[in-house]
Amino acid sequence: MNPVIDVIHNPKSVRAYEAKPVPDEVRDVILRSAMRAPTAGNMMLYSILEVSDQEAKDKLVETCDNQPFIAEAPLVLIFLADYQRWVDYFTVSGVEQFCIDKGMPMVKPEEGDLFLACCDALIAAQTAVIAAESMGLGSCYIGDILENYEIHREIFDLPQYAVPIGMVCFGYPSKEQKERERTERFGEEFIVYKNRYRRLGEDEFEAMYASISERLVAGNAEMRDQPSTGLRMYTRKFSAEYAVEMRRSVRAILDAWIA
Repeated sequence: MNPVIDVIHNPKSVRAYEAKPVPDEVRDVILRSAMRAPTAGNMMLYSILEVSDQEAKDKLVETCDNQPFIAEAPLVLIFLADYQRWVDYFTVSGVEQFCIDKGMPMVKPEEGDLFLACCDALIAAQTAVIAAESMGLGSCYIGDILENYEIHREIFDLPQYAVPIGMVCFGYPSKEQKERERTERFGEEFIVYKNRYRRLGEDEFEAMYASISERLVAGNAEMRDQPSTGLRMYTRKFSAEYAVEMRRSVRAILDAWIA
């Protein structure tokens, strides 16, 4: 394989870092790479918040499901789905008066615009992850940034049309993290379909989760008490308290976006 493919295949979530900062020149490459990511209509419907304030990072530990390594990460980036910049630009460009003159309402961002901005933000985030990996850094996505929207909005002074969609912690992986095995992915036959969606049967689910089931129950008595991987995942992930908070928070994001 070529070096680019090697980089794409190598990453694993890194939650422990060496005690050394990310050099400015490396940080700059990561950010410039993110900003070269594909974007809808070249509108760049995202912003990137670099969280360097230690107090803010400590707060993110609490609001993002109590993950202490967030506070220790040398580089923390929050990727915002951001239509605020364009709404403000439309305003200073006289769009409101134009609509008045034409006798038509001024269109505001709706749910579809939020989804499109989410795509832009996450494509930029993954481009940053690949760039970091190519320079020897590890990273970890923090999906819990979707929780506690109201608190994050206050901490980072977020306006109506800028919302946190993804957060990534970066740093040089510790020795243990370098040596840790990567988790397996599902087989291609369960994920890639041709022309039409295909729902899986019971035997296929059993085959798909076989190796993952072993990993989930290893050293986890709580997981071993559940008779199936589906039930384990339901109780540990889907119906967990943090998932309930995430859904509440996302509803709050939608309500604020279309208010």
